[in-house]
Amino acid sequence: MSEFTANTASREIQRLSKMCVDNNHIEQSLYDKYQVKRGLREPSGKGVLTGLTEISTVIGSKEIDGVLTPTEGELRYRGIDVNELVEGFTNGHRYGYEEIVYLLLFGSLPNQAELDKFNQLMGYNRKLPPDFVEDVILKNPNKDVMNAMSQAVLALNGYDKRSDDTDIPNVLRQSISLIATMPMIAAYSYLSYRHYMLRRGLYLHNPKPELSTAENLLRMLRQDKKYDEAEAKLLDMALVLHAEHGGGNNSTFTTHVVTSSGTDTYSAMAASLCSLKGPKHGGANIKAMKMFQDIKANVKDWYDDDEIAAYLKRILEKDAFDHSGLIYGMGHAVYSLSDPRAKILKKYTLELAERKGRENEAHLYKTVEELAPKVIAEKRKIYKGVCTNIDFYSGFAYDMLGIPEEFITPLFAIARVAGWSAHRIEELICDSKIIRPAYKSVAADASYIPITDR
Repeated sequence: MSEFTANTASREIQRLSKMCVDNNHIEQSLYDKYQVKRGLREPSGKGVLTGLTEISTVIGSKEIDGVLTPTEGELRYRGIDVNELVEGFTNGHRYGYEEIVYLLLFGSLPNQAELDKFNQLMGYNRKLPPDFVEDVILKNPNKDVMNAMSQAVLALNGYDKRSDDTDIPNVLRQSISLIATMPMIAAYSYLSYRHYMLRRGLYLHNPKPELSTAENLLRMLRQDKKYDEAEAKLLDMALVLHAEHGGGNNSTFTTHVVTSSGTDTYSAMAASLCSLKGPKHGGANIKAMKMFQDIKANVKDWYDDDEIAAYLKRILEKDAFDHSGLIYGMGHAVYSLSDPRAKILKKYTLELAERKGRENEAHLYKTVEELAPKVIAEKRKIYKGVCTNIDFYSGFAYDMLGIPEEFITPLFAIARVAGWSAHRIEELICDSKIIRPAYKSVAADASYIPITDR
């Protein structure tokens, strides 16, 4: 045989790839024939019911006189409207994320004494095993911070003597530890990448037990450790709004599926992290941010509605930005008329924009928010309302906070580990069946052919 070189390997991969494509094509008509719910969604867009939960409620439509009708979006944590929760902790001049974590995990709001004790417990758990940062995070820098986080979470399994114990007290201990340390894992993973791959200075700040998650995050990410209260409050709000979003979203459903197999907490959380990083899920916020960077660079007059609308049409016609034909930050799988998270984040983002003198950008965002649904409606048939989702304003918020692009999806994960933990515990308590939906084989029967006859 001739020598197998890199070029030979590349050509062989190309040949085998074509074979993969040719031999794995399923006719689209078969999905309709066998009534396959692609994406686990009904033809109407409604999700296929695969489980029950008490952790959160996501509403984008309601059945009125037997007809599924779009409504203003609602998000409820343990039955409580997220707007009421936000109003409660902001009026009390408190950071809200830890209070929301308590609610999601335990099913009720804490009184002041319970919240104080829980904050102490979170502060106590804001520590990683000795030498973990040096041996696991710094020695394995990764340009993909989400992958670095997954690797670190899996590595924690080896430091836990009861890693495979799925009794609720042990899983709760592991969950609280992960919620408390995920900001450190994410920040240090990013700073490792920044130092070893971008060749910039390395600094590692320890979290302070008495500070909130949002305050500690800003403190760890910034070299001078400085931040103001308005910045920390906006970041805290983002964490609250990203903490949980029902059992059917891709990463949370992953939590349920993996948990149902009986595996350990670290494996379940790592799997959820891997799901979240996908550009169709948690990675979508980066797409929205990049789209606005493109709009800012190509629209000369941010106060000219006609120029903005024309560029949005170009994006929709695959003639601009990433040529996908998508206006990112618009539309949602469940919400139709409004995304309650987007409305809340918009309010606090615009307030910070005014404080930082970035009113021109704020005006551009508000104009795109107003024009995009009209542009989309002109070009495409709309089956339900098109509204801004939480990704729309989050990029602007994170840019004002100095959050680097590589850290945007990890920030989502830092918040969502609370929801994943609550769902893992619910799955362990309520169901002992492994999740195993059906796939129908449509392959034709074939006979074995001896190698000499092939």
